[in-house]
Amino acid sequence: MKRATRRRLAWLAVVGVVVAAALWQWQRDRRNDPGDLLGIDPATVDRIGLQFQSAPMQRYDRHDAHWWRAGEQQRADDGRLNELAETAAAEVLQWRPVQDFSLSRIGLAPPLATLELNGQRVEFGETSVTGPQRYVRVGDRIALIPARYSPRPVEGKAMSLGL
Repeated sequence: MKRATRRRLAWLAVVGVVVAAALWQWQRDRRNDPGDLLGIDPATVDRIGLQFQSAPMQRYDRHDAHWWRAGEQQRADDGRLNELAETAAAEVLQWRPVQDFSLSRIGLAPPLATLELNGQRVEFGETSVTGPQRYVRVGDRIALIPARYSPRPVEGKAMSLGL
């Protein structure tokens, strides 16, 4: 075998090893990906409930391609409610069991805000000290999600989570 042929084969072997390593890493990352918050498409959300601390739950329904206050003929802010619906697909940075935390220390006893998307409850706690992330409780797990998904009041500016 000529030297040029050996060199080409060596380069092909190196490229093959690099491609195999990249594919292995990609599969490993996909297996370890925590996914999104609720696993539902935000476009399918048609009922939203929002409550800040001890205030009453505000409920909204989507029909005729717009958001309306539940039980009323009053239109609501489509933009803000669509933002709340996007929370369903929020990228989870990390999932941990509830037992790993003192709920009062992360602002979840009681929660700072509660969001219901098609009946699925999401409770919002404090922001993390490690970055612009917020503690969120879904069932018996705590997630860290980007703070940009923190709920804001639909009407007015009276209550917020202090971002």
